[in-house]
Amino acid sequence: MKILSADGIDIEYETFGVSTDPAVLLVMGLGAQLIHWDTSFCEQIAASGKYVIRFDNRDSGLSYKCEGSEVDIGALLTAFFVGGDLPDVPYTLSDMANDAFGLLDVLEIEKAHVVGASLGGMIAQTMAIERPNRLLSLTSMMSMTGNPDNFEIDDEAFALLLTPSPSSRSDYIENAAAYEVWSSKKYFDLKRAKEVAAVTYDRCNYPDGVVRQLAAAVASGNRESDLERLEIPTLVIHGRDDRLIGPSSGFRTAELIPGSSLLLLSDMGHDMPRQLWPIIIGALEVHFARIGKIEFG
Repeated sequence: MKILSADGIDIEYETFGVSTDPAVLLVMGLGAQLIHWDTSFCEQIAASGKYVIRFDNRDSGLSYKCEGSEVDIGALLTAFFVGGDLPDVPYTLSDMANDAFGLLDVLEIEKAHVVGASLGGMIAQTMAIERPNRLLSLTSMMSMTGNPDNFEIDDEAFALLLTPSPSSRSDYIENAAAYEVWSSKKYFDLKRAKEVAAVTYDRCNYPDGVVRQLAAAVASGNRESDLERLEIPTLVIHGRDDRLIGPSSGFRTAELIPGSSLLLLSDMGHDMPRQLWPIIIGALEVHFARIGKIEFG
């Protein structure tokens, strides 16, 4: 475990593989920690000759916390879905993208394959838009473009998203059952979900950060016109079973980015079950090495 300061923000990160190999930066989602990129998942990517980096975004895990910053999430969501002026937020996706670039700078990595999941996909898209010269490729997984008109979310999943996580360890672990709502139905494993919840809670349970990260996503607006101008090899991965960010968001992302490839997985929800790793990792390896567009049957 290593801690560094990137542009004044402390970022917790871990690496796998050889530093002289091409870098793969893994960007995790809303409130999630670097441990949610499973160690074995990272090791398998590294085994293909990649230098894999996973890290905690600001306001999650062991990275910098923006303590004392208040967010009017109701006003934000109203502005996002209905319209109107956005209230002030502590930071945006651009700031979170700069954290990631700062990490690459400290590691002396000029360019990386950037893979983002959910909110991490939004950060990865922002990285590609703002500093395309720093990306070897972009992978946007179970993410969206920031356009509310192309955002599909199940009511039950939305309610759970806005519900603060329990404060006690035992309740937090038991609450893992609730996340079946947006997990892959075919592969949801309650025992495993509770094990992950226990490790997550013990490492850092920080619900305040979730609200601020969500505010950053909402306040950063619609990226569609910028995505249409990207010239970076792009892979979009999405699950047909995703009830948190519906598959239409994956279709839209792939539709907008020129030359992008779309991998749509029938049994995938808003998670990455181990059973689908061979497909996901295989697609990533082809994507990292590709010239031109990949066709998935």
